[in-house]
Amino acid sequence: MKNYRLHIQYDGTRYRGWQRQGVAAEDTIQGRLEAVLARLTGEDVEIHGAGRTDAGVHARCQVAHVRLEKDWEPAALLLKFNEYLPEDIRILGIKQAGERFHSRLNATGKVYEYHMLKKNCYDVFARKYSWQMEKDLDTERMRQAAQFLIGSHDFRGFCTKASKKKSTLRRLDAIDIRETERDIFLRFEGNGFLYNMVRILTGTLVEIGAGEREADSILEILDTGERKRAGETAPAKGLTLLSVRYD
Repeated sequence: MKNYRLHIQYDGTRYRGWQRQGVAAEDTIQGRLEAVLARLTGEDVEIHGAGRTDAGVHARCQVAHVRLEKDWEPAALLLKFNEYLPEDIRILGIKQAGERFHSRLNATGKVYEYHMLKKNCYDVFARKYSWQMEKDLDTERMRQAAQFLIGSHDFRGFCTKASKKKSTLRRLDAIDIRETERDIFLRFEGNGFLYNMVRILTGTLVEIGAGEREADSILEILDTGERKRAGETAPAKGLTLLSVRYD
């Protein structure tokens, strides 16, 4: 049995996220990929992703792995795979991986980017991939607040459905905020992210940028671990998984 590493790109607009879910399997990225690969190979396949992106979230380069009985030439498998995939999912590359490679367990970090359009900068072509702001944002205030988040913290207050059994400790290595004449981009780099964590961090930073809360309110959320003290969950459509990191 051979282990294959996949690099995948997708527009998440019409999918219920990465994870396969019961009867709606082909409405998910994982389910759609597995259905196509099973038809191609004649095998029962299970594709494991590096992370479970939410419904409506996109990926520039998701990483996954799959084990197949047949020894496939990666280039041939790539060609056939893409031939039968819908236009909003594309395999960027396939290569044989070591027997012990696991896309999720071996990942050492991820990079996400959130895209916003400034007030009065509506773009009909970007409406599926950005959050339209209705208020002016002070990005310098947002940068100041972001500094409180850098490092290792318990991010329980910045996630939805935090489990009492699983650790909510994560490390954020960088939050980069840049803007153009019409856009604001927030880039988050860390060793891992909790459910809805990036979207809640974004929503909280937006409220700070709009002057609706103070920058140091971040500290209170970290200290208490209470979700209700953080900002709104930003819309999924503005979020993209840019890359997954490995040693």
